[in-house]
Amino acid sequence: MRPSILTDWTAQKAAAFTRETLRFRHRLHERLMFTDAGLVEILDRCPRERLAVFTMGEDPADSASWRRGVAGDLSGTELLRAARDGRLCLSLRGVNEHHGDYAALSAEIFADKARFAPHVRTSHRELTLTISSPGAQTFYQTDLAAASMFQVRGRRSLWVYPAQAPFVGEDHLERRTLGQAGRHLAWEPAFDEAARLIALEPGCMASWAPATPFRAVNHDLNVTLTAEFMTPAARMQADIIYANACLRRRFGARPVVQHGLHPKALGKAALGQVLQRMARRRTFVHTRPQFRLAVTRTAA
Repeated sequence: MRPSILTDWTAQKAAAFTRETLRFRHRLHERLMFTDAGLVEILDRCPRERLAVFTMGEDPADSASWRRGVAGDLSGTELLRAARDGRLCLSLRGVNEHHGDYAALSAEIFADKARFAPHVRTSHRELTLTISSPGAQTFYQTDLAAASMFQVRGRRSLWVYPAQAPFVGEDHLERRTLGQAGRHLAWEPAFDEAARLIALEPGCMASWAPATPFRAVNHDLNVTLTAEFMTPAARMQADIIYANACLRRRFGARPVVQHGLHPKALGKAALGQVLQRMARRRTFVHTRPQFRLAVTRTAA
């Protein structure tokens, strides 16, 4: 049997997985696919429509400075150099869907989770490979999926916040399910007092529950692999939030989020599923690209 990717599973961690914020040790940083040569190879092969390029400002409260760009015809070597020298985030979202090595890695990661936390059933599995510059930051954000963030190269500070008001409000989550909002939230410095600060370095992984806000700041060139997925509980929560969004906006109701498996929660989740099937699905549309990434090319 292949050794576990995570090296410090315990019964306590297994029981708390997807319910609490946890820190693990892993082995992914030992793999050749994350060396410079491996990163250049995946950047060269990644379809350009699946490669997102971003830059950002230095103020952690200024998420409006998050700007989208395009990579153009830059090679993998040039993209990696741009990330090393600039203030960029290169995001290969859904990399397991278009690259065989990452599809195999996704299968291995989730087989590992199933082996050590068999009570946690997962679906909608997505890997995102992120290569980001020294000093780059991930603005305060959340999503309805559960997540595991593997730190493969570099060091970063990660703040993970309580999944409740005022850190994340029902209005944002409802607009998120309706496709009317992205991941970013308004951050306030005082929020950090309630956050868990995790120092990530190669070989560390952090995981958290659905709808948990977080932000991060790099200390050097970073390579991270984030596995996002839904669980039955997360899917049920998302359906309830969607139903609440419709009830609030269409009928002026004042619904609340139900938790647990009692009849009212199950009924609300079923209503959310019906309403989603009836509605035209919307996806939040990011702003159009605002810059074209360029590098200085030397003559051959």
